[in-house]
Amino acid sequence: MKLNLFDKILGTFFYTGYLPKMPGTYTSFLAMLLFMIPGFENPFLLMILISLFIAVGVLLGSKFEKVHGKDPSIFTLDEVVGTWISLLFIKKTIYFVLIAFIIWRILDILKPYPANLVEKIEGGWGIMLDDIISGIYTLIIMTAIINIIN
Repeated sequence: MKLNLFDKILGTFFYTGYLPKMPGTYTSFLAMLLFMIPGFENPFLLMILISLFIAVGVLLGSKFEKVHGKDPSIFTLDEVVGTWISLLFIKKTIYFVLIAFIIWRILDILKPYPANLVEKIEGGWGIMLDDIISGIYTLIIMTAIINIIN
């Protein structure tokens, strides 16, 4: 199986997956910057993009895994989904976005239960689900932080 140009561009999220160290962090940072574009924080738009990227990510993740092995680090579309989920309903300020980014990266690396279990699933679902779970955890934590502050 070969990956075509479109698969490579989207699966590595514009080639950030090919960066030498910490491609997931670079990709998450890029996803965070895209979130900062005016209007991008619209929850309806973001939920549509997240849903679309999950569907495409499951398909592409399976293809990347067949070519590059289990959960290849060059496949970074899952990082985009996790980042956007973590930012989904938070107030769009530099302060909150950076806190969410830091929490998201920590949880994505630590993979708290059940993220540590679902990442063992073969194919695209295994690649995507752990980031979805970590993104949801980050969103819950950020909602609590924002409610405490306000």
